[in-house]
Amino acid sequence: MSDLQEEGKNAIISSMQPSCAELLPEDTLLEENAERSILDPSSRDNHKFKDLQKVLIDWINNELVEERIIVKDLEEDLYDGQVLQKLFEKLSQRKLNVAEVTQSEIGQKQKLQTVLEAVNDVLRPEGWSVEWGVDSIHSKNLVAIVYLLVALAMHFQGPVRLPEHVSVQVVVVKKKEGILHTSHVTKELTTTTEMMMGRFERDAFDTLLDHAPDKLNVVKTSLITFVNKHLNKLNLEVTELDSQFADGVYLVLLMGLLEDYFVPLYNFYLTPESFEQKVHNVAFSFELMQDGGLKKPKARPEDVVNLNLKSTLRVLYNLFTNYKNSE
Repeated sequence: MSDLQEEGKNAIISSMQPSCAELLPEDTLLEENAERSILDPSSRDNHKFKDLQKVLIDWINNELVEERIIVKDLEEDLYDGQVLQKLFEKLSQRKLNVAEVTQSEIGQKQKLQTVLEAVNDVLRPEGWSVEWGVDSIHSKNLVAIVYLLVALAMHFQGPVRLPEHVSVQVVVVKKKEGILHTSHVTKELTTTTEMMMGRFERDAFDTLLDHAPDKLNVVKTSLITFVNKHLNKLNLEVTELDSQFADGVYLVLLMGLLEDYFVPLYNFYLTPESFEQKVHNVAFSFELMQDGGLKKPKARPEDVVNLNLKSTLRVLYNLFTNYKNSE
């Protein structure tokens, strides 16, 4: 009976301290006042967190396809710095002075140090909070690795749409006076796409959609009238702003009409099928806009392709204000 009571008592105590049972031996080997973060098992199985990892893995593999690098697991494939080096070099178009292959732990950490210094030099001026380090990446801290990849994808405007509002729970272990103390902390890995892209400033379209949705149709009607005035010259007509500009074809043709030139068909995909081809078209239309003296659109090509209404409205309104008197 006493054994049964003791077992029940231990079960209650252990249920109140779920993190302790998950600590590995290396997690407890801390210096005084040092701390370590461990991903909570419940968060590891979170479907949004898994989706985020899959998007990042696909993005890395697409970027490094010419290097014949295939990433299958973020923890196992990125900790030694080799893939991170290749990824950063591809994104930044700069070569890092590091050894190509390093087997020793010291060599791997030296490579990571060089890579992360270069990464931080690029990201810090943009206001990114550095949530990673040599030790956390090399110890296969998945949260730190994901933080780093999200920052890179956003800064270099990767052709990806990251899942929004992804958060995880981490167990923070700290050693104080020789005793381990644990606590749970929520880490926000992604917010909204617009906030992650740094577009914190609000404009007329934020106000319009948030506070005056009844006027939205008036604006859309005005823009439809404007674009059809020009597209009708090619016997084309727009009825849905939300979707008909998403493949970039009408944007490219519209720019040619507004600037009075013919756009060679080999410069864009007239019948785009893949996401990448649609992004190419929209990005190409943005280049034509800049060639015409317009400012670079605030929207990302990926946002327009992904049917982000505010992004599409911003692009079309910019054209409207600059060409509304064009015949």
